[in-house]
Amino acid sequence: MKVVIIKYNAGNIRSVLFALERIGVNAIVSDDHDEIRSADRVIFPGVGEASSAMNYLKEKGLDVLICSLTQPVLGICLGMQLMCAHSEENNTACLGIFDQTVRLFPKDGFKIPQIGWNNITHLKTALFRDVEENAYMYFVHSYYVEKCENAIATTDYIIEFSSAVQKNNFYAVQFHPEKSGDAGQKILENFIFNLTV
Repeated sequence: MKVVIIKYNAGNIRSVLFALERIGVNAIVSDDHDEIRSADRVIFPGVGEASSAMNYLKEKGLDVLICSLTQPVLGICLGMQLMCAHSEENNTACLGIFDQTVRLFPKDGFKIPQIGWNNITHLKTALFRDVEENAYMYFVHSYYVEKCENAIATTDYIIEFSSAVQKNNFYAVQFHPEKSGDAGQKILENFIFNLTV
């Protein structure tokens, strides 16, 4: 099983590597197109700002490459947001895999960003096999993906939003499974070992 983590100018790759090592997977970190295309699984993580990340992806041709992938792909946090059509963060055009807008949380007396544990509900697809409804995941984000038909999990913080989405071979989660204990580890195991395209 060859797993490649896409290398670009957004942090958090090291914690994903460690989480994969815990389930017996030695992933490769690369921005090489051939390396990524030949992977059995591709992970697109990220923590950072949307417009600078998109600029980097375009400079490396990774924007076109990611959209063309046919194996299972998992976006995490910023990776999920970049897989959408547009982000309100610096009015950024994104990859457009999911036809959704990424919006800033409204300031309704809640702390922004959302930092900490929150539960995920309405779980669908094999990504959440053996993950309990209302399981708690670790979130760090100021922007969210609107609730939509591609949602395979939702979360309520100020409003209900899509905390995971799926379309064809593309999966994405707003939370950090690599920092979410046993339930997060199960999601990574499901992505690596239990998905079929």
